[in-house]
Amino acid sequence: MSNLLLLTVQEAAMSRRRRLGAMALQAVEGNPLTSEEIAMFEMFERERWPHERRRAWILGKAAALAAE
Repeated sequence: MSNLLLLTVQEAAMSRRRRLGAMALQAVEGNPLTSEEIAMFEMFERERWPHERRRAWILGKAAALAAE
């Protein structure tokens, strides 16, 4: 994969900060992320996936679960 398709280190760090803020709000609302969901987002950040790739991956997983 070309580096042009990856988030920059700074963009990945900003994504992580947004995720942590969103996780706090989810917890306040009584809907915390599962450990699997947290691991998924950590993987996205570690691998610096762009948001379009993340969205496609999540939609693919959802479609697979709906087909079961």
